[in-house]
Amino acid sequence: MKLKYTAAWVGLTAAAMVAATACGSEGAKTAAGTADKAVDKGTAVMAALTRATDRTEELGSAEVRTTTELDATGGEPISMDGTYSWGDGAAMDVEMDTAAAQMSALQDDPTTRVIMVDGAYYYDVDPQPNGPIAGKEWMRVDVAAVTGEAGADNMAATADPTATLRYMTASTEVEDLGEETVLGKKTTHYRGSVGADHVEKSKLTEAEKKAAIAALQASGGKLTCDIWVDGKDLPVRISQTGAGMTVSMDFVKFGATEKITAPPAAQTGDLSEQVMKQRDAAIGQ
Repeated sequence: MKLKYTAAWVGLTAAAMVAATACGSEGAKTAAGTADKAVDKGTAVMAALTRATDRTEELGSAEVRTTTELDATGGEPISMDGTYSWGDGAAMDVEMDTAAAQMSALQDDPTTRVIMVDGAYYYDVDPQPNGPIAGKEWMRVDVAAVTGEAGADNMAATADPTATLRYMTASTEVEDLGEETVLGKKTTHYRGSVGADHVEKSKLTEAEKKAAIAALQASGGKLTCDIWVDGKDLPVRISQTGAGMTVSMDFVKFGATEKITAPPAAQTGDLSEQVMKQRDAAIGQ
């Protein structure tokens, strides 16, 4: 069975402070006061993002709606609705738009269920007449086959929204854009970018720095992110751009989601090797 490798495979895997100084002299007092306000504002932004990170990490899962726009295809955004879990390893269980993800050859239904757990993707497909998934309901693909080893090692950055929040606290390029209503909730809108230089100088742990830099390398060296945080210190929407794609995630409800598990092995066929070969061939073109 031959699968067509496209940027959609990558799309399935589905990023904060002001410093100011002032000198003395009578004429600089106003400037000093302005700088102090800037520092205070920067500290407030950092505190808000830190609270949002802690609260999100504590809750561990959420019902989400996501869209992924791929610059390379220029086609319809790929939508995924369902559950993301990060409390006990990154996982997701979502319904994905079949046509937009270019999965119509394997699934007649308008949406395709996708589970990601334990380092692998599982796609609910129509049983095929031959090949590795002949008569199987599920197609299994290692995450590393889709994203490469670096992407697999950095799984948390794609399925754990707290990773995005932590990386943002490493930036010095975040601004408070004020209050906005999103999904019917009053929120504060933050926008910023983070690069490797921010990460290296940050207070992130060495493990977090390594993961962040791997994510940045996969995103062209820099992530730009918009975050809307509500009055309960929880993100309502996160939108990040990098690596030729824009991924937007709306948080419908936090916590109290069912445990995500892999489909039965007897109903699963593995296409990891085929996908990896096609991925490597596409990269080598």
